[in-house]
Amino acid sequence: MLKPTAPYTPDIHRYDLMTYNRCGDSGLKLPAVSLGFWHNFGDITPFEQMKSLVFTAFDNGITHFDLANNYGPEYGAAEKNCGLLLAKYFKHYRDELVISTKAGYDMWPGPYGDLGSRKYLLASLDQSLQRLGLDYVDIFYHHHPDPETPLEETMGALAQAVHSGKALYVGLSNYDGPTMEKAAAILAELHVPFIINQNKYNIFDRSIERNGLKDTAVKLHKGLIIFSPLEQGLLTNRYLNGIPADSRIAHDPRFLNDSSLTDKLHKQVVDLNNLAAERGQTLAEMSLAWLLHDGKVTSVLAGASKPQQILDNIGALKNTHFSDEELKIIDEIAAR
Repeated sequence: MLKPTAPYTPDIHRYDLMTYNRCGDSGLKLPAVSLGFWHNFGDITPFEQMKSLVFTAFDNGITHFDLANNYGPEYGAAEKNCGLLLAKYFKHYRDELVISTKAGYDMWPGPYGDLGSRKYLLASLDQSLQRLGLDYVDIFYHHHPDPETPLEETMGALAQAVHSGKALYVGLSNYDGPTMEKAAAILAELHVPFIINQNKYNIFDRSIERNGLKDTAVKLHKGLIIFSPLEQGLLTNRYLNGIPADSRIAHDPRFLNDSSLTDKLHKQVVDLNNLAAERGQTLAEMSLAWLLHDGKVTSVLAGASKPQQILDNIGALKNTHFSDEELKIIDEIAAR
């Protein structure tokens, strides 16, 4: 049973040091570092730990909390727990927060519980709002393309989400450049504020450079927010000397397991860490700074299991400049 609610007063200086970037050519600004709820907000995480993470984030200017319908475990747990946190501690700060959620991956049994149909997306949004205890979300994403559903139907569902007042903006996640451009044209005709793309991107994973998404987002003046910026913790100092007992590989191998840390990859991580040290940064700081260095990424979605990790992530903003030689070295290490 949860303890009685204690008053929460955010740090009055919370906006002083955070960088806020405009999301494409929209009016919405996002913090350069956002808090992702993909991990560490399901029912396997103690509530007090979750509370310490969101307090640390907001106290340091992180105003964006990113979720999806099936984040957990179990499905829906992250939204449910976020809803509890919002109700208990953030009632008076809702208008200072950007809350996003998504639908597209498997959520409930049967033919209507995933992909991109109008029925699934709008039902999922209603369920998400109920779990979150909100009247609207700031951004509602289609979580991944569905080649079996007409793009017009999926985009029409996003339009309905906005026109009904249940979402302020819409986004697309895991789309490639050509598909995103087609979707953007449909949404423009429907007068829907499509402002952001969410994709995986990091020093090791350059998929959005190859599939045109990054360049297309810039061309169309859309925001770009990055998930897995630290490659599930590999681009940190966590695995420099093996696998710690409290690491994600050790206790939650759903997305990363011990076979991921090959000798080749370990050598790459060590070499990147050496470069980061030369720059006066940790590997995590350099990895986040690398994503932000060219001004094309609006925000990086960094998860955390400890408050200090959030503070470390924000530390990346102190130096996002790279010399041409440093960028070349990073590319060479990543390409081995």
